[in-house]
Amino acid sequence: MYIASLIGSYMKGGNRLTFYILLAMLFGVVAGYLVHVNASDEWARNFASKIKLLSTLFIRLVQMIIAPLVFSTLVVGIAKLGDLKAVGRVGGKALLWFVSASLVSLLLGMVLVNTFQPGSYIDLSQADTEGLKDLMSKTTEFSLQKFVEHVIPRSLVEAMATNEILQIVVFSIFFGVATAAMGDYAKPIVQLLDLVSHIILKMVGYVMNAAPLGVFGALSAVVAVKGLGIFKFYLIYFLYFLLGISILWVLLISVGYLILGNRMPTLLKRIRNPLLIAFSTTSSEAVFPKLTEELERFGCKDKIVSFVLPLGYSFNLDGSMMYMTFASLAIAQAYHVPMDLGTQLLMLLVLMLTSKGIAGVPRASLVVVLATCAMFKVPPEGVALILPIDHFCDMFRSMTNVVGNALATGVVSKWEGELEHT
Repeated sequence: MYIASLIGSYMKGGNRLTFYILLAMLFGVVAGYLVHVNASDEWARNFASKIKLLSTLFIRLVQMIIAPLVFSTLVVGIAKLGDLKAVGRVGGKALLWFVSASLVSLLLGMVLVNTFQPGSYIDLSQADTEGLKDLMSKTTEFSLQKFVEHVIPRSLVEAMATNEILQIVVFSIFFGVATAAMGDYAKPIVQLLDLVSHIILKMVGYVMNAAPLGVFGALSAVVAVKGLGIFKFYLIYFLYFLLGISILWVLLISVGYLILGNRMPTLLKRIRNPLLIAFSTTSSEAVFPKLTEELERFGCKDKIVSFVLPLGYSFNLDGSMMYMTFASLAIAQAYHVPMDLGTQLLMLLVLMLTSKGIAGVPRASLVVVLATCAMFKVPPEGVALILPIDHFCDMFRSMTNVVGNALATGVVSKWEGELEHT
């Protein structure tokens, strides 16, 4: 009864994008299946190559906003910290928590994919055999030297022109720290970039309006060639993802109990409404004001909340990071791109860096997954394949992001002796 009422209120809330994505899924399946059963294999492949342009359109639109989104959000996030020396102690404790939680989340996703092999349930080796061989050969060429070249930019303009996300992150960190060190003198720059970040986030909303086209193109193309057997992948993919989210919640709450003790149930009760909002809107960013209020009511000092929580929204998206590893490796499995343990750990490190500065925007994880797949020579079209189920995954990872950031703020407050009993 509760689920039914939740779904009813969710649909009444006017989430048209969700409705259009579901409709696009249905139409894509029907169109692809009609082609699959009525047309020749050659005609079906030709149809798939043409209709897949819709998913290519959506992917290009996402790629268009990657660089400015990372730069503006990360610089503003760091600059707003203020005097770095004054907040160094608190920042160090917060970053210790962020890094630890991020590594656990990323490792969990990697372990799940290697254990259950969700990507193996979709076979794309016949789609482009020659292209697959080329991808495999390029993957073997990846080295530590090339990774370093990806990290350190020769030019910000070059990095943005080529969408080298790691290089943009490195430059943004230096730029943000220098901006914060200049204090009030640099406020106009911070205000300008803050405005830019809001404009880019508005663009994200526009770009996501093309998601139904991407869903229709990806699904109809795959079903036309492969048939309805493709949906076995989505079911298994989603169930294993939920298993990972459940394990991550158990780990986070268990650590919370160790540090916060009997205050942990109170914290979960306080963030109940923000969790519901994050679930229904698929955006952890949408609950930021409400979460700030509830954490202060929980007993966290406002100076800790105002520092740790914004930092967490750039550096501590636990649910998203678990999903990034899970999705990236699953796509690699789907395309049979070899990933030894060393390469997977390297991808984990890349995700650790590239995920920073991305706020809790709906489906922002796809932006990072797309960039990471391109870096490791995994076909970016794979992102369109997981798009139909991504909205439902986003509900749960958005909730997990809220839990992780609320817990981080409470833990740092406790470590600083600034947690009041209410």
